[in-house]
Amino acid sequence: MPDVTQDHLVERLRDEISATDEEIVAAVNRRMKLVAELHAHKRAQGYEVLDPAREEHVIQHVVDTNAGPLSDAGLRELYELLLPLCTREAAGA
Repeated sequence: MPDVTQDHLVERLRDEISATDEEIVAAVNRRMKLVAELHAHKRAQGYEVLDPAREEHVIQHVVDTNAGPLSDAGLRELYELLLPLCTREAAGA
């Protein structure tokens, strides 16, 4: 059986995937900090923190601008996890 650890293409693609994962984590952390800032401002102004209509708008916007290959359903699923995660994490920040 061939040794996958000796395949340079596998190594290069794995390196690119790892770099992309780091970019994703950085982007999620930036988003979470912005959510924390937004929620703090909303609380200070007496606004409702959660806005389901806005969340649906955010999801629909990313779906509308999605060029793939991630499916629209997959992108919707991702954001249905991401939005409450950012809210929950921002509350603890």
